[in-house]
Amino acid sequence: MTLGEHLEELRRRLIYALLAVAAGTVAALCFCPALINLLRLPYRHAMERLQMPGELVVLGVADSLGIYLMMSLYAGLIVSAPVVLHQLWLFVGAGLYRRERRLVMLSVPFSAVLFLGGAAFFLAAVSEPILYYFMSVSRWLGTVPMITFDRYIGFMAKMMVLFGLAFQTPLVVLVLAAVGIVSISGLNKYRRHVIIAVLVVAGVLTPPDPFSQIALAVPLWGLYELGVLLAYLLVGRKPATGP
Repeated sequence: MTLGEHLEELRRRLIYALLAVAAGTVAALCFCPALINLLRLPYRHAMERLQMPGELVVLGVADSLGIYLMMSLYAGLIVSAPVVLHQLWLFVGAGLYRRERRLVMLSVPFSAVLFLGGAAFFLAAVSEPILYYFMSVSRWLGTVPMITFDRYIGFMAKMMVLFGLAFQTPLVVLVLAAVGIVSISGLNKYRRHVIIAVLVVAGVLTPPDPFSQIALAVPLWGLYELGVLLAYLLVGRKPATGP
């Protein structure tokens, strides 16, 4: 493909991705109250364990409406993320050979499952311990937390997206090994460098507390190891063609 054809392909994929986000946002408008109640549960459970008041507050007259629209947008982004990732994989696949493009197409549904699994993993298993840790620090310092609804929803949505993207790691490793960009020996050789990179990424993307960083770094490292294992089982010791 020429540069112009690549740019046209990119424009087409961006339009499809934006349409998916818009459709997801409109659909989320109908279910926003239920989604807000679902996201509120980890905070309530953490505050009940600490025996502290667990109500979220708003500071402005129109803040509730803003939260409703913001939550719908966040939900639309999360729900449409599999479609957005699908368009991303299709754009990448346009520059690959037929065998490599077939591998990318087979990876698309697994990419969607991994993203939704990562978001659900944070909501079900990680969010409450993180909130419990933050609120424990607040009680230890003798402060009274007054968490605004908009900042809480933004925090939860951001972390769900981050965990969803982090769960793409094994698929990315597998595809890179399958197309010959990296080799199994190279993945094993630079494992220590990967661990350091994982710690740095977790430190940059998460709030500045050890629990959040560990909560992202440990699954991210485990997912990398899963990607190496899948590459070894499905690709074998194919030599890398990249640098």
